[in-house]
Amino acid sequence: MHMDEHVSTEAGQGKFAANGVSSLPKTDDEHQEVYQIPRRIIQTANTAPQAVRLRAMVSNMRLLHPDYEYLFFDNDGREKFIDQEFPQYRAVYESFRFPIQRYDFFRYLAIYRHGGFYFDLDVLLATSLSELLKFGCVFPFERLTLSSFLRTEYNMDWEIGNYGFGAAQGHPFMQAIIENCIRGQRDPAWVKPMLRGLPPLVESDFYILYSTGPGLVSRTLAENPKLAKMVTVLFPDDVCDLDNWNLFGDLGVHLMDGAWRKKKGPVRGRLERILVDWKRRKLMKQSQLLGKTRCHPPNDGSAGCISS
Repeated sequence: MHMDEHVSTEAGQGKFAANGVSSLPKTDDEHQEVYQIPRRIIQTANTAPQAVRLRAMVSNMRLLHPDYEYLFFDNDGREKFIDQEFPQYRAVYESFRFPIQRYDFFRYLAIYRHGGFYFDLDVLLATSLSELLKFGCVFPFERLTLSSFLRTEYNMDWEIGNYGFGAAQGHPFMQAIIENCIRGQRDPAWVKPMLRGLPPLVESDFYILYSTGPGLVSRTLAENPKLAKMVTVLFPDDVCDLDNWNLFGDLGVHLMDGAWRKKKGPVRGRLERILVDWKRRKLMKQSQLLGKTRCHPPNDGSAGCISS
């Protein structure tokens, strides 16, 4: 881990043991702990950003938050973090086939361990995050889902993003995400229902999204209605408007560099885009019948939702 400040002592203390997720006490409706996101930003990459574009975005984020602790983890930093904080997950971490799956798993562990906000390096903020500090867990609406499983099993036609999110240290929703990442890795058949109805040609990319990425996070939200009440989702006024996709509420934008995607030939790449666009247009018609706005859990007025 490379950073300008040392990790504060409060980052190493809290309601759970540093050596494992399972030590977090379960919460219930009668006695629920109060969670609040701390002033901390976490980012990661193979090395410290060198390109001017990436350095500019990191500088933008830090200048907007001069009173936030900033933690950056490079390759060595991530490895040390796993060994020191979650050694019981070393084998799982190494077993992920694709590097992006390890990045995904790390971001959940890091926020669970330290608390704060995580952002990919291709996120550009327009204003401070401080209005979100009152919440215990915040995720952005990302886009309408292509997953027939989410739509039919949970009446959920949308997904939340994992390119940026915030949570208090030891938040139970983060614990559930981590547990589902492990479950999907140990039992690949558990992931397969999420792929139902997708064109076979695009399944490899979507397997990643649904095993550790935003699809996995969205499934965790859908399958845990009690925990979903502890999560605030930054919804746009119109979820069917593509211009509202990949926004961090009205605070920032995900530029969608997609560096994790495997490079493909021009013919296959174009064919995959055509198939995905066809599937999306087909499902968009269904979503438009549901109106412009969404909330969660579906059909539950007690959900945590913010419209930008």
